[in-house]
Amino acid sequence: MSSSPLSKKRRVSGSETKSVPHCSSSYSAESQQTHTPANGMANNGNEAEIDEGLYSRQLYVLGHDAMKRMQNSNVLISGLRGLGVEIAKNVILGGVKSVTLHDQGVAEWRDLSSQFYLREEDLGKNRAEVSQPRLAELNSYVPVSAYTGPLTDEYLSNLQVVVLTNSSLEEQLRIGDLCHSKGIKLVIADTRGLFGQLFCDFGDMVVYDTNGEQPLSAMVSMITKDNAGVVTCLDEARHGFESGDHVTFSEVQGMTELNNCQPLEIKVLGPYTFSVGDTSSFSQYVRGGIVSQVKVPKKISFKSLSASMCDPEYMLTDFAKFERPGQLHVGFQALHAFQKKHSRLPKPWSQADGDELVALCNEVNAAQTGGAKLEQLDEGLLKKLAYMSAGDLAPVNAFIGGLAAQEIMKACTGKFMPIMQWLYFDALECLSEAEGAMLTEEECAPRNSRYDGQIAVFGTRLQDELAKQRYFLVGAGAIGCELLKNFAMIGLACGEGEVIVTDMDTIEKSNLNRQFLFRPWDVTRMKSETAAAAVQQMNPSIRITGHQNRVGPDTEKIYDDEFFEGLHGVANALDNVDARMYMDRRCVYYRKPLLESGTLGTKGNVQVVIPFLTESYSSSQDPPEKSIPICTLKNFPNAIEHTLQWARDELEGLFKQPAENAMQYLTDPKFMERTLKLPGAQPVEVLEAVHRSLVTERPQSWADCVSWARNHWQCQYSNNIRQLLHNFPPSQLTSSGAPFWSGPKRCPHPLEFSTSNDLHMDYILAAANLYAQTYGIPTSRDRAALTRLLNEITVPEFTPRSGVKIHVSDQELQNANSSVDDSRLEELKSQLPSPEASAQFRLFPVDFEKDDDSNFHMDFIVAASNLRAENYDIPPADRHKSKLIAGKIIPAIATTTAAVVGLVCLELLKLVQGHRRLESYKNGFMNLALPFFAFSEPIAAPKHKYYETEWTLWDRFEVKGIQPSGEEMTLRQFLDYFKNEHKLEITMLSQGVSMLYSFFMPAAKLKERLEMPMTEIVTKVSKKKLGKHIGALVFELCCNDDTDEDVEVPYVRYTIR
Repeated sequence: MSSSPLSKKRRVSGSETKSVPHCSSSYSAESQQTHTPANGMANNGNEAEIDEGLYSRQLYVLGHDAMKRMQNSNVLISGLRGLGVEIAKNVILGGVKSVTLHDQGVAEWRDLSSQFYLREEDLGKNRAEVSQPRLAELNSYVPVSAYTGPLTDEYLSNLQVVVLTNSSLEEQLRIGDLCHSKGIKLVIADTRGLFGQLFCDFGDMVVYDTNGEQPLSAMVSMITKDNAGVVTCLDEARHGFESGDHVTFSEVQGMTELNNCQPLEIKVLGPYTFSVGDTSSFSQYVRGGIVSQVKVPKKISFKSLSASMCDPEYMLTDFAKFERPGQLHVGFQALHAFQKKHSRLPKPWSQADGDELVALCNEVNAAQTGGAKLEQLDEGLLKKLAYMSAGDLAPVNAFIGGLAAQEIMKACTGKFMPIMQWLYFDALECLSEAEGAMLTEEECAPRNSRYDGQIAVFGTRLQDELAKQRYFLVGAGAIGCELLKNFAMIGLACGEGEVIVTDMDTIEKSNLNRQFLFRPWDVTRMKSETAAAAVQQMNPSIRITGHQNRVGPDTEKIYDDEFFEGLHGVANALDNVDARMYMDRRCVYYRKPLLESGTLGTKGNVQVVIPFLTESYSSSQDPPEKSIPICTLKNFPNAIEHTLQWARDELEGLFKQPAENAMQYLTDPKFMERTLKLPGAQPVEVLEAVHRSLVTERPQSWADCVSWARNHWQCQYSNNIRQLLHNFPPSQLTSSGAPFWSGPKRCPHPLEFSTSNDLHMDYILAAANLYAQTYGIPTSRDRAALTRLLNEITVPEFTPRSGVKIHVSDQELQNANSSVDDSRLEELKSQLPSPEASAQFRLFPVDFEKDDDSNFHMDFIVAASNLRAENYDIPPADRHKSKLIAGKIIPAIATTTAAVVGLVCLELLKLVQGHRRLESYKNGFMNLALPFFAFSEPIAAPKHKYYETEWTLWDRFEVKGIQPSGEEMTLRQFLDYFKNEHKLEITMLSQGVSMLYSFFMPAAKLKERLEMPMTEIVTKVSKKKLGKHIGALVFELCCNDDTDEDVEVPYVRYTIR
């Protein structure tokens, strides 16, 4: 279980440089990794190819070119407190050339509240040196060294990126000027309690891709000859372009001047139209054409830190806090001044220090020139900055650290738009909701505890509450790992509480790039147990239990009433909408808060669901994904997505379903009965497939498998295409006189098989191996032997036939009369071998697994798809792109996950304190590529009404099924109860998919049911026994009020134990 579908999928190269000089041993400690882990993650000095097995999901976010540019960058991260280690973790996972950790300070108690690679026994040791071996383990392709000397100009001049997280303002300005003059990219990041600051200066740079989205393309239906030529696209789908985009054309007939033209800037006129500039001198447009978006590199320039201090440009994170960046810009400068004056930060919640900081803010503001000068200071805000400036919170570090690491990657790669140039963030809603609530200095003073950084902000009471919490974490993938790290750091369940984490998956190599609790030697182990053990290293007092269960109806015996009622809340870390909806329903039923989040590449979202306050996750749904019409897949593909879906269907239809059906025929006595009940022509189709698997196409040897594959190739890529062209010749016209092969219909051509064509041989090798696997026949990878076998095969001549029906649209396909040929059915039944005679025979269905490069699954899909693409003159896709589309892979990167989970844990801090105001909570959406952030208060649970009673999805009728007499309620008593107690007449009553009662039931059935106990009716109708773990049933009602009007009412919780 990893992250993914965003909310419910809400849509939202450099030359090689010298590496860092490693100074004398007193300053530098580098780990030399001598082992090569079992999964082949060798320390390769960045010269080798990108390890696609490791970086797979990140490659779908950044692309190969950006990854290669990143592998040329040496990065220095100065300051290894909680923020520094978070940035280092994300950058090392990302895969830069090298990372140097710089720190001249030693570990203190307050560092432990967020520095997850420091332990109590490390107090007093240098933070960089202690963290280095632990960070180096994250990615053996990235050499990680520690440096404890001064940051001299000479030392810094060999770096590509410098990151400062714990430096004085003087040092920031000195290094800022040096970096700006030498073209070194600079990132400054800082967090103070619930406040965060980020600054970027990347000099003059080129952004190759501003948003990271796939380039769009659309089919053209018309282009006008005009001084502002208007392009109209086919009205199958909106073009999706924006004004200012650049496009080029291909396959245009008539106005051929546009084909392969230099990128043209467009102006959007409507959802299907845009203008492209002067086309008046071009030839007349005839038909056809594809318009494709072109990514045009963009040059941007940054101001130096010193110039940007007086004339700042702010990136807003929250539109409700429009005034805050300017205030905090002054406040952070005043904090530096306070620290310089007193050699310390303001004391937590000290009134005197707060007043002094406000005075310093006034001085700083008075000295400002240009855009940084404020008309008025927000003293309340600046005092809060003073009160918590000594605080150090893991969730804030996770959020700012995720953003900072993404900016470093932008600096190295030119991929995505950088933050221009200042970003300020705060989460003051986490503080007490009480008006003017003030903590005392005493409550927040350091007490040599690992939570000192958090106590400085919230005091000790929250710490005690956190320790008692019982939380259920569903999923231990990317989001799950980040949540567990934050839980351990904030002290969740570190007393009498408990975290229960469940995940039924094992660790795979591609997980290691972002699921940072796992190491190469953990591959094949269970995620939940490994993650639990890893966070116990970070904070030994966390009480955590790992389970390997899938959540769903099957595990309700484990996750039962008692389990849920004992929880304080649930955090989802899931990778699919169905499981999210299931957990959402459970949380609504048990009235538990739910923390929901997801990521998709650089996009992330957070939703908090609070009983009796907000709507639930399932309250809003995305529109369903558009599916590809069947006829497009079968006969008229026009995009690589169509050929890949076709190839994926081929894999299932050749190597999975026939083997499964044949095995069911042999082992399940009821298979035949079930098959004959199928609608339309399906019974014949299924039995034909079983007959082929067991009789006509059953291979006896490897040579038979090769022969089958060769004949199947001929059928799919030559014969079927020739038949299609026989039915619809290239010159065919439609009834209206237009060419049949135009618009979205691309005219295909048959292929000629050749053993010297690598793609043809790839297909035969993969198909023959998969066919042999399903029959348990020994396989072969010998291409020379394969060529010899193929040369001996005679392929039957094919002549297209007349009278073959090919459906042109899905509508036509649905209207076609698919009758059952009874005589053929009987013939098939008589020709199938008896199950008894084949009792020893076994078939092995193929289950698609995209990440195993040795199993021929992706080899088959890539070859099958690209051959079909060649039939239709569609540009082919390489293996990497094919795997993304056919494998429905969710692109993922550690930076987004870290930032999203930081926001989730800020909401958790509010829940634990018992915040009750809707406006205290924040749902969040971000896209780090743009960059874009949007926060909003959650949507309130919608209110409904019957009579004078208001209710929401969190309300229900509570009905005790067992009466005082010990007898259970009958249906008649149940109906009467609602009539008497609530003045509601029940017209229909159901439980799950079982209808228990309706006013139109036959009289005899009704008479029988009225006197039956409710549970008896449920077991009778559902044909399932009620398990011992079931303490209550859920009934859905349709009711009329006393005026006979239909009214909407809550569900019923009917308790039976």
